Amino acid sequence: MQKGSDNLRYYIADCHFFHAALNDHMDHRGFSNVEEMNEYMLAKWNRKIRKNDDVVILGDFSLGNAEETSSLLKRLNGRLYLIKGNHDRYLKDKNMDFSRFEWIKPYEELSDNRRKVVLCHYPIICYNGQYRRNEDNTPKTYMLYGHVHNSKDQCLIETFQKITRSTTTANAQGEELPIPCNMINCFCMYSDYEPLTLDEWIALNFLQL
Repeated sequence: MQKGSDNLRYYIADCHFFHAALNDHMDHRGFSNVEEMNEYMLAKWNRKIRKNDDVVILGDFSLGNAEETSSLLKRLNGRLYLIKGNHDRYLKDKNMDFSRFEWIKPYEELSDNRRKVVLCHYPIICYNGQYRRNEDNTPKTYMLYGHVHNSKDQCLIETFQKITRSTTTANAQGEELPIPCNMINCFCMYSDYEPLTLDEWIALNFLQL
């Protein structure tokens, strides 16, 4: 995955295309039916994403079958990369067309504008590179995840982050600094179903905390 001047990289989690129950349960998305939900998410995606943009999907992309999901993927803009989620059952279907995915992985670490990004469907509390900082003490590493939606589990993660950030540890120079904890839930409803860049997720995340 290479970023150039002509493309951007975006992230999104837990779209759950074709998952009708989320309109009335758990997320309470409020669409009248699954078709309306699918078309709304697709329109928001394609309004933002250009042909050469990269989009990392952090799991639970679709609850549809192989035929439904393959057809949907052909309508989405961008170069697509999938971190496997627990509801991505279409991946086991022999009729699935995988051609729209540049890769499919359970976990990955990437560089995004000189920052390390740890990618997993599930939140990792103690993630690789958590303590790394730039010379100006800004964080070097971010952990992007999905899975928990806007649930009690997410509230617990936010509480953990606040406790961690209020705890200090000594750096190599002996200075006591707050422990970095830069975990970002890229849940699609937080961004009104738009994939966001890392900088956009950072800005949105710190508004929420």
